[in-house]
Amino acid sequence: MFGVSLGRYNRDVKSKSTSQKTETDADLRVLDALFAEAGLVRRRRGGPAGITRQLRLERAMPEELAVRAAEPLTAQNGVRWLAAPGWGGMRWLWNGFSTRQGGRSRAYCPEGAAGELGEFGELNLGFTPADARETVEENRRLLVEAVTDAAETPLVTLRQIHSNLVVRVSAADAVRAVPRKADGAMTDEPGILLGIQTADCLPVLVADRKRRAVAAFHAGWRGTVKRIVELGVGRMRMEFGSQPEDLVAAIGPGVGACCYAVGEEVMTEFESQFGYARELFQEVYDSDPVRTKYPMLFLTQRAPGHSPIGPSLHVDLAEANRRQLLDAGLKAGAIKTTGGCTACQPELFFSHRASQGHAGRMLSVIGIRAGRG
Repeated sequence: MFGVSLGRYNRDVKSKSTSQKTETDADLRVLDALFAEAGLVRRRRGGPAGITRQLRLERAMPEELAVRAAEPLTAQNGVRWLAAPGWGGMRWLWNGFSTRQGGRSRAYCPEGAAGELGEFGELNLGFTPADARETVEENRRLLVEAVTDAAETPLVTLRQIHSNLVVRVSAADAVRAVPRKADGAMTDEPGILLGIQTADCLPVLVADRKRRAVAAFHAGWRGTVKRIVELGVGRMRMEFGSQPEDLVAAIGPGVGACCYAVGEEVMTEFESQFGYARELFQEVYDSDPVRTKYPMLFLTQRAPGHSPIGPSLHVDLAEANRRQLLDAGLKAGAIKTTGGCTACQPELFFSHRASQGHAGRMLSVIGIRAGRG
């Protein structure tokens, strides 16, 4: 009798234990799913307590990620620039992304090339220490003329500070002695151009086809994490009554995923803001055969992501800003990209990173054509 009772007790305990284990496993699967959604993984037995980052990312070679820009347009004054893809039918709209080709600057010409350019030079559009102010002012007039057919069209630029500040501007801002501090500008006033300076960061232009309002945003990685484009579309809705379905956007040239190596801290910043953050990052392997064969020769004490050897962590800023535009309500087909990597197309673009800080600046401009019905 006692043996029968003990056997039944053992079976009940075992059954209860199995049931509890099943419930625990089910709970852990739910937790694992939540961690996976956040790009994390729970520590298993045999390791320290807590959670850790999933280390495995998509892997690629730089050339697999490179997206080259289309052939630039050439204006009568020699300026070479890119138009937003698919925007040609909006005759009321001015827009353009400058290159480094077709200006008067010689401060950033490759060594030995300045003499080959004749009367022409390069199109530096930023007031940098290495270039003369009057040369940059002439370059800006050339770009404005190339885009609007009138060099006297007012151009409004900003003092960019890697923020998510967006300001509404008018023609009065074109003659301010000191530009306003912000990284986004918007207007519904015809006859002026908004300009964003870049030399690796992304320029993003947005236009409201129905209400005829426009905006330009400077989106480096810091501004992207701060959601400048998404917040900027929200400001357009508040200021102009813009509706997302009426908006079109163009993402211009910037440092591409092929060349934009960053540190773990950058991915952490993105993960703090976006559930899809890990989809924006890839491990990229150096394609230099010497470095691949003899990696020990290139070891450095730099932080991960800042060393010249792979694998390194790369971020896709163009995709990050495309996702923000989608989150802001724009249709996927309304978002265009020019392509072009500022770092690996040095013949076409200025790059602060690739030139180790010795670089001019490009301008991306947008405006409402004056006198158009």
